[in-house]
Amino acid sequence: MTEKSSAPALSTDPIHYRVDIDAPNTHRFRVTLTIARPAAQQRVSLPVWIPGSYLIREFAKNLSGLQARQGRSPRVVTRQLDKCTWQIECSPTRPLVVSYEVYARDNSVRAAWLDADRGFFNGTSLCLRVEGQEQAAHSLEVPVPKAVTAWSLATGLTPQRIDKRGFGTYVAGSYDELVDCPVEMGAFWSGTFTACGVPHRFVVAGALPGFDGTRLLADTQKICEAEIRFWHGGKPPPFARYLFMLNAVDDGYGGLEHRNSTALICNRKDLPRTGELKVSEGYTTLRGLISHEYFHTWNVKRLRPAAFENYDYERENYTPLLWFFEGFTSYYDDLLLRRAGLLDNAGYLKLLNKTINQVMQSPGRLVQSVAEASFDAWVKYYRQDENTPNVTVSYYTKGALVAMCFDLTLRDASGHDATLDDAMRALWVRCKAGPMTEADFAGVLETLGHRSFAPELAQWVHGRDELPLKSLLVQHGVGVLDEPAQLAHRLGLRVTESQGVQIKTVLRGGAAERAGFAPGDEWLGVEPWSRSGAAPAGGWRMGRLDDLNLYAGSARKVTALVARDQRLIRLELDMPPAMNTWRLVVQDAALLERWLNPNA
Repeated sequence: MTEKSSAPALSTDPIHYRVDIDAPNTHRFRVTLTIARPAAQQRVSLPVWIPGSYLIREFAKNLSGLQARQGRSPRVVTRQLDKCTWQIECSPTRPLVVSYEVYARDNSVRAAWLDADRGFFNGTSLCLRVEGQEQAAHSLEVPVPKAVTAWSLATGLTPQRIDKRGFGTYVAGSYDELVDCPVEMGAFWSGTFTACGVPHRFVVAGALPGFDGTRLLADTQKICEAEIRFWHGGKPPPFARYLFMLNAVDDGYGGLEHRNSTALICNRKDLPRTGELKVSEGYTTLRGLISHEYFHTWNVKRLRPAAFENYDYERENYTPLLWFFEGFTSYYDDLLLRRAGLLDNAGYLKLLNKTINQVMQSPGRLVQSVAEASFDAWVKYYRQDENTPNVTVSYYTKGALVAMCFDLTLRDASGHDATLDDAMRALWVRCKAGPMTEADFAGVLETLGHRSFAPELAQWVHGRDELPLKSLLVQHGVGVLDEPAQLAHRLGLRVTESQGVQIKTVLRGGAAERAGFAPGDEWLGVEPWSRSGAAPAGGWRMGRLDDLNLYAGSARKVTALVARDQRLIRLELDMPPAMNTWRLVVQDAALLERWLNPNA
């Protein structure tokens, strides 16, 4: 590695971006794009979405001050064509230089962030696409920021000329590759490990002083080795190096997959702490997130929907297959934690139990199929409101249960000669680690299971009926016990209780819907009816939902006192009957082990 001067110079690369940080507290990146051989009417555009997050995000809203120059012409004619596209009148014989600023205050994994402590960006937020030259070589130069001398830089891009802290010039073979490698900057913690011979790096921004980086590295190494072996056995994975970028914040959670890196965000308190022996629930969730995003390196970044073979960055890219790419990844994220030795069987069943209850407590599972949910992601999953649980189902959670059903059914159909693991690897080979269709999945199932799986695909993927969860689980060593449901579930409500009982969601078909509750109501009090059916003579103030059981006693009907739009109204509520949810337990340890840890 060599030191790189920060002095601007005209690049000889076909497409070159220089990203300058002049004053981090202004939250603005200054970008200079140099096009060595522009078209006569060169169009440039900024994506409206980022692959892996299915929502139109209008990144161009943060771009300002776009200007273009060429040779001695200080400014050439530039015309904006639409919300994210510009056309520049220029000579194709001389390099074209386009400059602009991008405001960066989105502290998520999807966009860009800049302040005095940290810088982060995805190329989809900063790098204009040079139309007609997307397959040309691209380079990205990030000089050392003068205002923050202690920063380092980490990215999955291939370094060309960088200094020991990572600042300098990186190269990519195409625009797709450039924008699929986010950049992290700051005084972050950094650690390394090797998994199956491949170097991995983990950088963490915002960690507290007691953060146990050694434990994080050891656990992540186990996850990576389990997943590489899942896909390739003893062969190398399809990447030469890998980077984890984790932003630890006060309140946040999520991740976004990339071809040889991932951007993660978590609560600071969920990080492992030095001397802490017990694994917290938050850290278990974080390990599941790491497993999930790493699995995506194969399942969606390479093996991917045919609709994603060539991304269209200017509009929605629809696919009915997110149940496979997100749902099956969700099935394997926790399962591979078990196989990596980071969960025991009881711990795995606890996580599976949570997923099942989430799906079973969403009435939308009977309204929308997972294939429909996948296609509608752009307008439903990523635009949730109080009615979402009633009309849609998560292709993550139900998709994970669909994966489990295919796994256990395939084992039975093949006499335990084949599993969903084999199907995933067969798809990798059949589709040459590239675009796939549902027909490809159906084909490998039929080959491995020695029969058609068309009925299961029709019922589980395109249908809205209940999945055969209980029968399959029992056949594979899991006991399914009934236990009383929480009061909110019995009522058909989702509430918050920080300041009284606030109604967030009224679930379809529940007692609360029949009584006339609405999202936004504040439930103030309750007046129990007598068992004889006489009207209530008085009432009680409610501070939390469980007060209802206390004050209603054995009454079969109550009057709920509700505040709505500053009006006080009374709603007659029939107390719901007892309901049960499931609790999963180990029933047959040998059968369960054969499913969860077949290579043990």
